[in-house]
Amino acid sequence: MIETLAGPGAGEVEDLTAAGLLATIKASRDAEQAEAARQLLLAAQWADLHPPESIHDAAVFSIPAGGREHEEPIAGEGCPLVAEFCVAELGGVLGVSTTAAKKLIGHSLELRHRLPRLWAQVYAGRVPAWRARAVAETTIHSCPSLTREAAAFVDAQVAAVAGKVGPAQLDRLVAEAIKRYDLAEPDPTADPEDGWLHVDPRHASIDTQDVHYAGTMRMEAELGIADALDVDRALAHGAATLKALGSTESLNVRRAKALGDLARTQTALDLHTQGTGTAATDTDTSTDSDTGADPQRLPAAREVVLHVHVDATWSGDTTVFGPTGRLEEGQRLVLLDQIRSWCADSRTKVTIKPVIDLNTQLHADAYKVPDKLREQVILRDRTCVFPWCTRPARRADIDHVIPHDPDAQAEGRPQPGPTATWNLACLCRFHHRLKTHSAWRYAMVAPGIYEWTSPHGYRYRRDRTGTSSIDQADPPGIPRPRRP
Repeated sequence: MIETLAGPGAGEVEDLTAAGLLATIKASRDAEQAEAARQLLLAAQWADLHPPESIHDAAVFSIPAGGREHEEPIAGEGCPLVAEFCVAELGGVLGVSTTAAKKLIGHSLELRHRLPRLWAQVYAGRVPAWRARAVAETTIHSCPSLTREAAAFVDAQVAAVAGKVGPAQLDRLVAEAIKRYDLAEPDPTADPEDGWLHVDPRHASIDTQDVHYAGTMRMEAELGIADALDVDRALAHGAATLKALGSTESLNVRRAKALGDLARTQTALDLHTQGTGTAATDTDTSTDSDTGADPQRLPAAREVVLHVHVDATWSGDTTVFGPTGRLEEGQRLVLLDQIRSWCADSRTKVTIKPVIDLNTQLHADAYKVPDKLREQVILRDRTCVFPWCTRPARRADIDHVIPHDPDAQAEGRPQPGPTATWNLACLCRFHHRLKTHSAWRYAMVAPGIYEWTSPHGYRYRRDRTGTSSIDQADPPGIPRPRRP
C-alpha cells in the first residue's frame, strides 16, 4: 500500500473521500516514523562497521566551556567508540552536516546500549524516533554524566510511559537519577529532599549563528531569583528612561535596548545630553556636570565586529548603495537602513575595510597565506566548502586544494600547489583534517565551485548556493586508508 501511495497524482488525491484522505495521511505518517526508526538502526550498524583504530581517532563533540573547548563522546558511558572520519560519509549521503550525522549515530548508540527498553519500543513502532532521540540527547549530555545504571533508571521510567515525557519531566528524571546514584558533588546549601538542586540550571546563551532578517539574535537565560529580579528592575528602569528621553518605540523594544545598554556603559546618558542641547561637538572639551566624565574621552561603548557586504555602483561622483547587504554572521540579509542605524548609534566604533575584488587572481611565493589573499578567499567561499557544512569561513582554515610542496623550490621543480586564489579554499578544522588524513578528495572546477568525492565514490558539488549531489549510478568502493 505504501508503494502505491509513494507518488500519487493530483487527480488520485482529489478522488479520495474524507475518510480515505485521513487513512492515507495516517499511512504516510506511519511510513515516515518507520523509516526514521530504520535510519537509527542503520546508523548504529554503520557505527559497528567503523570502530576507531585508537581512542584518539574516535568521533567526539567539541563543547565550548569556560572560554575553552573540551571534547565529549558522541554517546554515553558503555557505548562503543566510532571512527571520527566515517561520520562525514554518512552525513553526505543523508544531505546533512557532519555534526547532524554525529548526533544521529550518537543517539542510535545511546538508545541501543544504554536505553534498551526505549530502543525496543522505537523498533516496534510504539515510540516515534524523534521522541527517543530527545531522551538520548539529554542522557548523553547530562552534567554530571550518567553512569550506565543511572541511564537504565531513566530508561525504565521513560519506557513505562511510552516515551511521552516533556523536557521538564525529563530533566526531573535525570536529576533524580543523579541524586539516586550519588553522581553530583554534595552541595551544603542544597535541600536533600530536592533533587532539582543537584543540577544547576542557570545559564545565559546567545545564538550568534542564527541572525534574524531584522538584524537581531535570540538570547535565553536562566538566572537566580535575586539576579532575575535585579535584571527585570534594570530593564524596566532603562525602558522608562528611554521613553522619558523621547523614544516612541514599544515597551519590548525599549527593554531590549536597555539590555544592550547594560552590556556597555549607559548610552542613554548620551541621549540625555543630546536631548538637553549639551551634546559635545568635535571640538568641545567640556565635561558632563552630572557624571564628571568627558564624553570625548570615554572609550567606545560598542566594538562588536560585524562583517557586512553591500553592493555599490557609481553614479557620476556619487556612490549608490543597494538597499540590502549580506551579514556574514548567520549568513542573513540586512537592510542598509539597519547598517546606518548601527553606525549612527551612540559611541559606536565603526571600522571600514577596503573593498577586495573577488575576480582578481592573487598569489604569494611562500606557503603562508597573506592577509589580503586570506580575506579574498573568505569573502568568496563564505563558509567551509565541505558538503553540507555551514561553519563560517572567517573561523576556518585556508587549505591548499592541491597540496603545497615545501621541497619544490629547493629541488628546482615548479610548485604544484601554489599559494594562489585558484588553489585556496576555506575548510573548518575538522574537514581540513578529514581532507588531509582520509580518502576524501576535492577540486575547484571554477572560482568558488568545488566537486568532492567521498571514500565510497559519492560525488558532491559545492558552490555559493549550497551542496548538491552529483548522480552516479554505481559508486565504486574505495578502501578507507589507515592513518600514518
